[in-house]
Amino acid sequence: MPGQALIDHGRLLEALSTEAELLTGAARAAPAGTPVPACPGFTIGEVIRHVGGVYRVARLWITEGRRPWEWQQDPEPGQSLEDFLRAGLAELLGELTAHEPGSFAASWWPADRTYWFWSRRMAHETTIHRTDVESAAGPGLTEIAEDIAVDGVDEVLAVWFGRRLPMLGLSGTTTRSVALRTAGHTWIARAGPEETVAWHCSTAEAERAEAIVSGSPTSLYLWLWGRVGHHAVTWDGDPDAIAQLWALLRLATR
Repeated sequence: MPGQALIDHGRLLEALSTEAELLTGAARAAPAGTPVPACPGFTIGEVIRHVGGVYRVARLWITEGRRPWEWQQDPEPGQSLEDFLRAGLAELLGELTAHEPGSFAASWWPADRTYWFWSRRMAHETTIHRTDVESAAGPGLTEIAEDIAVDGVDEVLAVWFGRRLPMLGLSGTTTRSVALRTAGHTWIARAGPEETVAWHCSTAEAERAEAIVSGSPTSLYLWLWGRVGHHAVTWDGDPDAIAQLWALLRLATR
């Protein structure tokens, strides 16, 4: 089953720090008011504010043991957006590194209430928004490490497709299975009126799916998040099955 990170906790924390540096660097490359096409209605400055706020939400989930209803969403007077993000990250990293990764930490995902969950979630939150800001600022994207991208494919299938959709009460209209392949890993994502699930599978099992989507780890990762178009991956099989997967993911990850 997907859900448990495919890389170790230390690597996730390393990725979180690295991606935050890339994010702030990209934000300095263009005015804060620059629109971010991947996040309609957001500017670069608003993405930085959002990520800084998310770091604070994550830390409060952990320390308060429940969903925080109030948190700092804006910089202090005189504090830059970059400093706001960095301060939030420092506080979060302090919390994440002070405990064993398998220790209990409250979260919104019942399948994994651990520090590991939050390290993984924040690493991918930062990576995706880093690509958003880089795309807006130009001229191109810094490469996503293959291990992070593969783990990101697993995370979006487990947390957003397999868990977030049921939480929202959303499902497919007809039962369809789509296999997803990259870098020697294969998953099946199945959605229909009765269930919405995803799991690691064998090559033989993937061949029985109605459709297969394949691509490089980065392309598949960004495609699942709706950050690149269909040209970035290869389709084979029933296009309606893939269209349903795509539509459900857009609802889950918006």
